[in-house]
Amino acid sequence: MNIVQTPLEGCFVIEPMLFEDNRGYFFESFNEEKFKKGIGVDLNFVQDNEAFSNKGIVRGLHFQKGKFAQAKLVRVITGKVLDVAVDLRKNSKTYGQHFSIVLSGENKKQLFVPRGFAHGYSVLENNTVFAYKCDNYYNKESEGGIIYNDKTLNIDWNLLDTEIKLSDKDMQLPNL
Repeated sequence: MNIVQTPLEGCFVIEPMLFEDNRGYFFESFNEEKFKKGIGVDLNFVQDNEAFSNKGIVRGLHFQKGKFAQAKLVRVITGKVLDVAVDLRKNSKTYGQHFSIVLSGENKKQLFVPRGFAHGYSVLENNTVFAYKCDNYYNKESEGGIIYNDKTLNIDWNLLDTEIKLSDKDMQLPNL
């Protein structure tokens, strides 16, 4: 497992070691000991989530506030997304900055998004299955978000405007 620091402090790309042969492939998608040593944070994941989407769907940017803030370890099982993390930690030198990476069933990369970040993704292929671990339980009253097309963030979602599909809830999110 190779763990690479992104330009946003505490946000890491995880590249698992992939073993392929004529039968297919094998990789360790999570190893608690290696993960904690690599990111330098002791946390416990308590909830796993999975979402299925087709090309053009944008989910996010979402976050949980206060005692229900969540760190996430995200990956794609099949398909491809552009995954985006936004630093919302007020006293961070990268506050308001974002990092994006293509995660796919093919590249097997993962992104660790720490607490204090907003997170979202755009789906770049049909039949995409997105999975993630959270270190805290979801709490509806603590959820927040930022509109996907916030002018300050200026995120390129790798989709045409005419391709983008949002939930009613995500269309109502405020700017940063």
